Amino acid sequence: MASSTIISNTANLEKYLKLPQGGKITAEYVWIDGSNGVRSKSRTLSKKVTSVKDLPEWNFDGSSTGQAPGDNSDVYLRPVAFYPDPLRLGDNILVMCETWMADGSPNTYNFRHDAAELFNKYQSEHDFWFGLEQEYTMLGFDGWPYGWPKDGFPAPQGPYYCGVGTGKVFCRDIVDAHYKACLYAGINISGTNAEVMPAQWEYQVGPCSGIDLGDQLWMSRFLLHRVAEEFGVKVTFAPKPIPGDWNGAGLHTNVSTNETRGENGMKAIEAAMEKLSQRQAEHMSVYGEDNQARMTGKHETASYDKFTWGVANRGSSVRIPRAVAAEGKGYFEDRRPASNADPYQITGIIVETMCGKIEGVDVAKHVSKKETVELEMPVTINKP
Repeated sequence: MASSTIISNTANLEKYLKLPQGGKITAEYVWIDGSNGVRSKSRTLSKKVTSVKDLPEWNFDGSSTGQAPGDNSDVYLRPVAFYPDPLRLGDNILVMCETWMADGSPNTYNFRHDAAELFNKYQSEHDFWFGLEQEYTMLGFDGWPYGWPKDGFPAPQGPYYCGVGTGKVFCRDIVDAHYKACLYAGINISGTNAEVMPAQWEYQVGPCSGIDLGDQLWMSRFLLHRVAEEFGVKVTFAPKPIPGDWNGAGLHTNVSTNETRGENGMKAIEAAMEKLSQRQAEHMSVYGEDNQARMTGKHETASYDKFTWGVANRGSSVRIPRAVAAEGKGYFEDRRPASNADPYQITGIIVETMCGKIEGVDVAKHVSKKETVELEMPVTINKP
């Protein structure tokens, strides 16, 4: 009953969404909060936006999002990218923002800033391309996977991956709506499929160059939450939403550069594997909260504390596709990141590991949920 009521109300709103706006537009400012989630709020602009430079800086109450203490709560929003709004249509837009403090420093949870510094230095020479595979699980209001028996379990895994048919897949209407919303917004979504655990899905964003991948993936997450909201369904990016003999959820990261895509690219890939192997702990520290529960060495994962790589091996830390090994060039897939990891940190630390550190840039900084900002308390950063 709840879902049908929500859908009915949405249908009634269509007539209002089609009303003229008097030459003005709405801009939905989206940012990342202190718990690795997305927040947003709207503002009216007097004309169509054609450049990020047209977008004014804004602010919000950081004490209500876990990003600032109550006695110094203003956090500033600086637009970095914008996209057509598939929810309001017309010239209305979605705006991806960085978060900044009043003293001119990046907010503790502004991981984009340091990643952008690395891309500014290395992108033109190496031309990094990224493609991320975002897995997620849909839940009912009770927090149990959608379509599962109440307080019970479906049949074991097997028929659900890329499945078709009632009892094998759930919430395909949400998946398709999100797919279309991303396409309309200009997100480079390249596909989607049902995953191994029922009520779990995946979509892919990329290939994208440099920092653009992080912007697009975060906006795609916002759209997923926003679309699922219309159906009364929750989305979780938890890496192991159901304990036991069920697959976890990852954010597999496909990486290539001029060198790996060029002749003798396998030598560049092998050199990258050596560098990655030497920074296992640093990578895992920013590859997602609670990733240990997922990376057990089972369910198509490697072990959390050991780096391995291999051709066509989905049980290794990094997989080299068989076609890449056969051709001698191409890309590699880092299978370690959890579904809730920050794409700015993932792409940033990969660039840093492959190309070198930059003084003053700490892309591997880690802020756990236990160390988020408390009201009236200063920000605490825990570095590995």
